[in-house]
Amino acid sequence: MTPDKIEEYIEQKGREDIPVNIHFKDRNTVKGIFIKSADYNELKSKNLWRIVSATYLNDWEKTKNENLARIFNGLSFTRLTDIN
Repeated sequence: MTPDKIEEYIEQKGREDIPVNIHFKDRNTVKGIFIKSADYNELKSKNLWRIVSATYLNDWEKTKNENLARIFNGLSFTRLTDIN
């Protein structure tokens, strides 16, 4: 996916800080949230995204520790969907 499409999806009204399904070309779907850290714009320009997976969401809510996130390449995303 392109950075514009990804940003358009995650910045829609009411969708920030809400977990989404991130579908990949070559791996299983990841449930998580996109986080905006100090390097958000730099990473976005390279189509890289810092994501906290659902496994660590409770810890993230309490600590906002960026070490709980992983960086993913947006080129490997096939689509983003809401969690039902």
